[in-house]
Amino acid sequence: MAAATTRDDDPATPLAPETLCPAVDADAVADAARPRDAAPLLGQDRAVRALDLGTRMRHAGFNVFVLGPEGAGRHSAARRAAEAAARQAPAPDDWCYVHDFETEWKPRALRLPAGRAVPFRDAVEGLIERLRRAIPALFETEDYRERRRHIDEAHEERAEERFRAIRAAAEADGIGIMRTPMGFAFAPIRDGEVVKPDAFAKLPEAERERIQARIAELQERLADFLRGVPEREHAHREEIRALNAEMASTVVDSAIAETRDAFADVPAAIGRLDEIRRDLIDKVELFVAEPVRNEASPFPEAMLPIAEDRRFRRYLVNVVVANGHADGPAAPVVYEDHPTLARLVGRIEHVARMGALETDFSMIRGGALHRANGGFLLIDAHRLLREPWSWEALKRALRSRRVQITSPGEEMSLLSTVSLEPEPIPLDLRVILVGERLIYYLLVELDPEFGELFKVQADFEDSLPRAPDTLSDYAGLVRSVAAGNGLRPPDAAATARAVVEAARMAGDAERLTLNFGAIADLLREADFRAQEAGRDHIADADLCTTIDERTFRADRLRARWHERIARDIVLIDTEGSRVGQINGLSVMQIGGFTFGAPTRITARVRTGGGRVVDIERESKLGGPIHSKGVLILSGYLAATYASGTPMSLWASLVFEQSYGGVEGDSASSAELYALLSALARVPLRQDVAVTGSVNQHGDVQAIGGVNEKIEGFFDICAARGLTGTQGVLIPAANVKHLVLRPRVVDAARAGRFAIWPVRSIDQGIALLAGRPAGARGADGRYPEGSVNAAVEARLTEFARARKAFAAHDGEDEAAESGNDAA
Repeated sequence: MAAATTRDDDPATPLAPETLCPAVDADAVADAARPRDAAPLLGQDRAVRALDLGTRMRHAGFNVFVLGPEGAGRHSAARRAAEAAARQAPAPDDWCYVHDFETEWKPRALRLPAGRAVPFRDAVEGLIERLRRAIPALFETEDYRERRRHIDEAHEERAEERFRAIRAAAEADGIGIMRTPMGFAFAPIRDGEVVKPDAFAKLPEAERERIQARIAELQERLADFLRGVPEREHAHREEIRALNAEMASTVVDSAIAETRDAFADVPAAIGRLDEIRRDLIDKVELFVAEPVRNEASPFPEAMLPIAEDRRFRRYLVNVVVANGHADGPAAPVVYEDHPTLARLVGRIEHVARMGALETDFSMIRGGALHRANGGFLLIDAHRLLREPWSWEALKRALRSRRVQITSPGEEMSLLSTVSLEPEPIPLDLRVILVGERLIYYLLVELDPEFGELFKVQADFEDSLPRAPDTLSDYAGLVRSVAAGNGLRPPDAAATARAVVEAARMAGDAERLTLNFGAIADLLREADFRAQEAGRDHIADADLCTTIDERTFRADRLRARWHERIARDIVLIDTEGSRVGQINGLSVMQIGGFTFGAPTRITARVRTGGGRVVDIERESKLGGPIHSKGVLILSGYLAATYASGTPMSLWASLVFEQSYGGVEGDSASSAELYALLSALARVPLRQDVAVTGSVNQHGDVQAIGGVNEKIEGFFDICAARGLTGTQGVLIPAANVKHLVLRPRVVDAARAGRFAIWPVRSIDQGIALLAGRPAGARGADGRYPEGSVNAAVEARLTEFARARKAFAAHDGEDEAAESGNDAA
């Protein structure tokens, strides 16, 4: 016999109506329910301290991941924390991209003090605009023309002088120079006439040889003269270039001097101006070329803007980041709502010209990392991870502490043409990712780099404990949520109702939800109801109507399920008693709407090999947690009853008319009750529904969705007519979770419906069977007439039957063997 065990055999008694829903005294919150000035971060001390650390610590890697449920104020809290820290930080430097005169396909990053980039850009643009008009005018002056004419004439004179020398030497020897279509030619001359070939052939041989030798010498001198033409032309151009540079330098230096004075305290700007000066003087011919007119202008003399004139765009400044604004925090706080690769790290734009795509440094556009550099960048984690390459690009930037502009084509190695390669910009910022807990835990588990880059987790609570002080603060927050959304103020009764609904949302009478997004939606709809009623405040009736209407809009499937029960399509009994049959309670969730659905559970038993068959599992409709629950109740049976004999039971358990998956262990106590009823041949009450899980010691454990389960069975009973005997059996541990709707509380107060809490299977079976469960006495036996005694007797009967069957089967086999031997 098994040793005696201690059981809770106290009869289950119905809960008092006041325990079915937490009461909030409207008068108690009337004075406390003033709008709070603080943001709704009640109960989020852990997350607030983490955000404070992450936003103020500047060491690399201490980026923040804000995790928690939707509606808890994660985004707004992160933004407020970032803005508070940004106000204490200096404005970061401005960043620009400029043309590199040495390597044109590698634009250079130019760092300027905060607030100086835009003025510098405008100053450079104004400088080039002035020079575009001043330099061409300079080369139209008489002084320049005279000096240019002198250079040209000197060049021509030097060339002519050398040519005259060759001509004079030839004429002294009686040889003339003639211009032919093929160039220059030498020929002997007599009496001013060119000697004909026939006459030349009649000359003495010595004379002919002398003339031919002299012509050869002259041809060499002429060839040497002609070979020197490119060099002399080059020297000529250099003289002109030197003249142009000399003339331009005076105008350029004069024009730049004013800009230099304005940026004398900015070495980077002075260095860039020096580079521009050198290139302006070296490329002064750009200014004297034919100006590009603006054909769209009504003024024929109007020229294209500097930014559109391709000749001068090389000198401009492309401002990527401009900080130091008078309004807003000193450091930037950027929220990137659409974190694509281009919007995150920047992009290089292109323009189509003559069927080809062109680009230059002026088409570089900064991304969120550029704008947030020196400050804070807030991104929704889910949106970031949905975008191809964005997550890797962000990690790469945080690891290298610089931002490099890349394109999807480069990421996929699809581009083989030469494009721009902008110089990376040093990166110093704090990234705050906001996401659900599942995303955080997946990143921790699957991405080895995540923990090194995001060392701070700001974990937002789902709910906070309900206490007198928090209740007062919460009431104030309800009013502040209404005020912050421009709604009518809720009165004391409506505020109390909202607090009760907050407990309902938390699924716990002793806690209040921190999902202020859901509270705000509730108040918005109640405000509409108040407007329709012509009230200047939100009343309790407005909130009640809102709650009922929201349920009505979402409960089509629940209504169809209840209709099927009412029409006896789905079989659910709400009165009488049956052996091996019980009403279990499950929860269905469709979208954001949750409702309870009663389900008939049945059990059948016979002699067998000690197996409890879970039909849901055998048909592959049962989930692993449900299967675990069935195995636990099997363990309870084997250890509690007839432990001195082999388990000789074959039993089957099933959720009747269940055609979908079954998961969870909240019905394991109901299954056990049905099994005990089938074994003891004791009928169970059908006017009572059951929920709760069970452990191997027979303790009934808490489950989820207790409010929806109770209301689901209540609605079925109410539709058929409340008898006063109906109710629901729940785990005692779930009493603190009860936040039932007024219709259930009112019925309980009128004695027409009951909720019984139980701690053990013995308590539950006693109420369901209407007889004591029974505890083992000193003799190791259960009391006569108890449920447990009947169960143990039936199991012992199965064991004896199995033993007898095995002995009889053995005799038959022996007899058959004897006959075979004979």
